Amino acid sequence: MDGSRRVVAITEVQGLEGDVIVMQDVFRFVQTGVKNGKVEGYFTATGVRPKFIDKIEAAGLVVPASTFAPSQKKPRGW
Repeated sequence: MDGSRRVVAITEVQGLEGDVIVMQDVFRFVQTGVKNGKVEGYFTATGVRPKFIDKIEAAGLVVPASTFAPSQKKPRGW
């Protein structure tokens, strides 16, 4: 809306169903308004736990389940 470019979703490619690529949003940008001509908002999880998380955890990295819990509020520091 303000002409700037931004990431609006972080999406996992889950695979193929025939010739169709199946994708699932993991995080999405929620627009909260426009201030001084600039779009304001924040990222929130969609509630989907991505399939690749098992590989990350197998590598020894810990990702809390709360990372993928949707929020209704703007997270601190964003």
